[in-house]
Amino acid sequence: MAEQKPVTTLKLQKMKEEGTPIVMVTAYDYPSAMLADEAGVDMILVGDSLGNVVLGYDSTIPVTMDDMIHHSRAVNRGAKRAFVVTDLPFMTYHGSVDTALRNVARIMQEGGSKAVKLEGGREIAATVEAIVQAGVPVIGHVGLTPQSVHALGGYRVQGKSDAQILKLKDDVRALEQAGATAIVLELVTAELAAEISSGLAVPTIGIGSGAGCDGQVLVFHDLLQYEAAPAAKRFVKAYANIGQEIRQAIAAYATDVRGRRFPAPEHSFKAAKPEPGAAPVEAKAAQETAAAEEAGILYGAGK
Repeated sequence: MAEQKPVTTLKLQKMKEEGTPIVMVTAYDYPSAMLADEAGVDMILVGDSLGNVVLGYDSTIPVTMDDMIHHSRAVNRGAKRAFVVTDLPFMTYHGSVDTALRNVARIMQEGGSKAVKLEGGREIAATVEAIVQAGVPVIGHVGLTPQSVHALGGYRVQGKSDAQILKLKDDVRALEQAGATAIVLELVTAELAAEISSGLAVPTIGIGSGAGCDGQVLVFHDLLQYEAAPAAKRFVKAYANIGQEIRQAIAAYATDVRGRRFPAPEHSFKAAKPEPGAAPVEAKAAQETAAAEEAGILYGAGK
């Protein structure tokens, strides 16, 4: 791709105003961030979903600040253009505003991200406002909030009852008034998500919430089927089956090793032999040249 200017909060707001869909994807390490960035996504989320898809937990709740900072550092080394957002993990922004601000400072200073994402609505609006006043962009997150999955009674679509509809509308208004840059709507009915999106001045990013949102986000591992046993999700469209390709490639490697077909002669190195009768100095030079050539092959130099 041609070099483009980094995405900023002003750019995201302009996309909302012009009706240009915003593309967001999660990433958790350097290569996935670099590939997503080169593919031209607008936003990268270092999601606490890494607990599920990278660390092997059954929820996002065990994820820590140290986990988020570690993965944010890697992602920010790979992303050059995309606007990188990091989730604040479970219970790191509840309680005192001072505690929340200290954790936000760690994400920004140690993780290198450009914004933070918080789950919740009116109940965290004061915290969102304090973070924004400190100069940090905040992405809100309402609807299905994975950190509250036990309180919600499981992974359920939100916005079906009158009470849920009223609460969601109140929550997004509170977040907008608190200064949120954008709001993620997760597993909200398509009709309600479209209504909310059209009524807000800030962008909405949907996941399982229909096409009426201002943008969409998917988990890296879901859209690429990069899992040991991917589970079908109605709101996910898989664009590749990388997991199957990886399994097949590793199985082929194992077969070659067991059949002594790898490594082949072209994957091996031999000691340099000086020309017959060469002086000691010439022999040493030949060995040094061979070593330099091997280093280029090993580490990609001179390609």
